[in-house]
Amino acid sequence: MPKIRTSKSAVKRFKKTAGGRFKRSKAFKGHLLTGKSSKRKRSLRKAGMVAKADQKRVKRLLAI
Repeated sequence: MPKIRTSKSAVKRFKKTAGGRFKRSKAFKGHLLTGKSSKRKRSLRKAGMVAKADQKRVKRLLAI
């Protein structure tokens, strides 16, 4: 069996935490920011966590 390749796009998007979960950046921060409130934009800066249902999928993409 060949080795599973690491998805380079996933490496750029996710970071593993000490507890074994995965950090991710939030969506809707790319453009059209003038229509969004400062409070909303500020909360989008903070890191989100990958949902429990997607943990296995992300782990496989990162070949961990």
